[in-house]
Amino acid sequence: MSKTYKIGVLPGDGTGPEVVAQGLRVLEAASRRFGFQTALAHYPFGGEHYLKTGETLPDSAIQEFRTLDAMYLGAIGHPDVKPGILERGILLRARFELDQYINLRPVKLYPGVDTPLKDKGPEHIDFVVIRENTEGLYVGAGGFLRKGTPDEVAVQESINTRKGAERCLRYAFECCRKRNRSKKLTLCGKTNVLTFAFDLWERAFNELGAQYPDVERDYAHVDATCMWMVKNPEWFDVIVTDNMFGDIITDLGAMIQGGMGIAAGGNINPEGVSMFEPIGGSAPKYTGQNIINPLAGICAAGMMLEHLGETAAARAIEEAVMWVTSSKLKSLAAGRMGYSTSEVGDLVVDHVQGRAAAG
Repeated sequence: MSKTYKIGVLPGDGTGPEVVAQGLRVLEAASRRFGFQTALAHYPFGGEHYLKTGETLPDSAIQEFRTLDAMYLGAIGHPDVKPGILERGILLRARFELDQYINLRPVKLYPGVDTPLKDKGPEHIDFVVIRENTEGLYVGAGGFLRKGTPDEVAVQESINTRKGAERCLRYAFECCRKRNRSKKLTLCGKTNVLTFAFDLWERAFNELGAQYPDVERDYAHVDATCMWMVKNPEWFDVIVTDNMFGDIITDLGAMIQGGMGIAAGGNINPEGVSMFEPIGGSAPKYTGQNIINPLAGICAAGMMLEHLGETAAARAIEEAVMWVTSSKLKSLAAGRMGYSTSEVGDLVVDHVQGRAAAG
């Protein structure tokens, strides 16, 4: 009897529903070929829902999410909603409530995709960033004093716990071992300035690292990490870091792998429900035009299957995306791909099902 996975689908805002639609088509194609099934639960949460109801993410939805095997998210962001409302009310709330304490970001340059890095190719850009996802500056600790006066003070605190750092680091060591490439784990921090937070991180890194003698331990300040990601990305295998630094360097990673149109990520709870998404925005100016690049959303669907244990299906999706980037698309940019959004979906579906034409 085939396995059935309960997947929560949040298409989101702007072009999010268009991207998710193609990801679901690819997911269906993979399920037919590899013998599993999906039971989809669709949720309306996003900008339009908020404008109609004043609701971001109700408690009842969180309880339903806990019963799922995984979540598949489009893009959140609406031009008529003040920045921060949807992000904190939907994205961050889901991450915190479901304890998705790992943000997993592969940075991989596919064949045929342009990188802004001179003389670098797919053989140079293939690493993973693991970002702690539920602590740091994002917990919202702090406040104002004398707000609105010339003497105003704003404080935002970075909360780092030994438990939070250690479980993130352990995930990173395991990921490094599983990738089995150079088996080098780089801790990205700022020990010369953030002497409390990264003292904790560095001690946990070295103490835990003693349990992984096959994994080389490396350290780089965040500013140096940014420089080396540009100059010598081939130096990296797995990078692990805190929430804020991870947020920054993963966007840099997206650019060197070809842009937001190819970058996907996962919000992981290894013991619970995880959520997968393209990392780009909702691109509202392209809504409904059928010209947005869906590959990041399709890659996110592949990541979801990898997480669920459907490794052959995940591999088939990645191979299909690589075939499309290497032999079909003129560009990853919206409106310049040489194909519509749905036609790119057609190409990936055909390759996953083994029906793709050569050339």
